[in-house]
Amino acid sequence: MNGVRAAILLLALALSAGAARAVTFEPRQFATPTLEVRYKHLIDELRCLVCQNQNIADSDAPLAQDLRREVYRMLHEGRTDGEITAYMTARYGDFVLYRPPVNAVTALLWAGPALLVLAGLAVLARALTRRGGRAPAGALSEEERSRLDALLARDQRD
Repeated sequence: MNGVRAAILLLALALSAGAARAVTFEPRQFATPTLEVRYKHLIDELRCLVCQNQNIADSDAPLAQDLRREVYRMLHEGRTDGEITAYMTARYGDFVLYRPPVNAVTALLWAGPALLVLAGLAVLARALTRRGGRAPAGALSEEERSRLDALLARDQRD
């Protein structure tokens, strides 16, 4: 009986997880396949400002739905992809873009990972340099080394 309960619980959990990830898309009609490809590309490149870690294509937040509707409207008005992204960034800032432009505000965002790697390499180099400059703990003195050599030589003769 416990096995059946566990199976039902796992099935319910799996179904609910799938439903939580499912995004309801509004049906859209496109005049040409090219327009549909442009639409999908744009909604993949624009960030949901509510979710912040999803694009508006994957988000079911009301704002993401509004943004998808706005992109669709502007495409049918004949606007270019550049005009649409310029409109979105003018209205919501560079954060709406998954790949924001490099400027004074986003410079640290772009350079941050490289700076962290360089800092880590500098710390590693310094630690290795310090460690290599000292005699390791337990190093033998000259007298101890000569005694050890004598013992090893005698051991090899026997």
